Amino acid sequence: MVVMFPDRSGLTGTLIVLVSAALFGTLGVLSRTAYDAGLAPFAFVAWRASVGAIGLWLAILLARGRGRSIVTWRGMSGPTRRALGIAILIGTALNLLIFFAFDRTSIALALLGFYTYPAMVAAASVVLGRERLDRGRVVALVLALGGMSAVVLGGSDPATVLRLDAIGIGAALGAALCQAGFVLLSRGYASVPTDQAMATILGGTALISIAVAIVTGGPATLAMPVGSPSLLGLLLAVGIFAAAVPSFLFLTGIRRIGAVRTGIIMLAEPVVGVTLAGIFLAESVTALQAIGGMTILLAAVIVQRESRPADDPAPVALAPGGP
Repeated sequence: MVVMFPDRSGLTGTLIVLVSAALFGTLGVLSRTAYDAGLAPFAFVAWRASVGAIGLWLAILLARGRGRSIVTWRGMSGPTRRALGIAILIGTALNLLIFFAFDRTSIALALLGFYTYPAMVAAASVVLGRERLDRGRVVALVLALGGMSAVVLGGSDPATVLRLDAIGIGAALGAALCQAGFVLLSRGYASVPTDQAMATILGGTALISIAVAIVTGGPATLAMPVGSPSLLGLLLAVGIFAAAVPSFLFLTGIRRIGAVRTGIIMLAEPVVGVTLAGIFLAESVTALQAIGGMTILLAAVIVQRESRPADDPAPVALAPGGP
């Protein structure tokens, strides 16, 4: 058994999480493009998870040829299998809930609800005794949440009335709860290498999402991209660069620098989304959004500088061939 020690300086882990946030931040523009081409949200979720899972498993099989072993489902302990099974259900619910929220309420309100999850993670980590929430992390969390609110709401048109829907906001908060649960549950399958864990989770998410897409929209909803080379190419890129790669990096970041720091740094995601929307969708970036973005980056610097080796997560034991 190989033991992977946490990232003592935290810099590598921070950079990994920032890259993950940047890649996840492309989903706003990419999903909008897919929807404009006629693809339904649940079909988008199914294609994204399917391509991501296939891409990760292909990479794992190629690595196996260089001497890496694969942890089979039977080879896992009972608690590990249960944790991975729950992670699959949570990951699926997260995706379906947030896209449902986008359909029911204003996107700005849905994002505000969803990005409360770092606060949930921080609170739960303290209650569970996993991590210490010192003054530096509290300041960073408050700054990051405030900056995120400025980024999300700063681009709202004052003439546009926010569509307040209790069910939609509830779905967004449910998605936030799922994301917090996903982060906290990641310790339950720490013995499974990161790439194999995420490939399994994405694969399970794909199967459930495919069933949901068929039930809600029929088989034709899923088959539509096959007849559109441009849409199919977009979905292949989404699956690899907005699912497989960032999901792998996200879990890697959690295992290196802990749940609280990862959650705070992940609030850089809406900054990337807003920037890309300004570039590709001609959505102007306001001064308030720019200030919010700088505040989030400041929070990332604070949480990096304030972290001490004593606050690092405990070493994670990985099976041979783990990352």
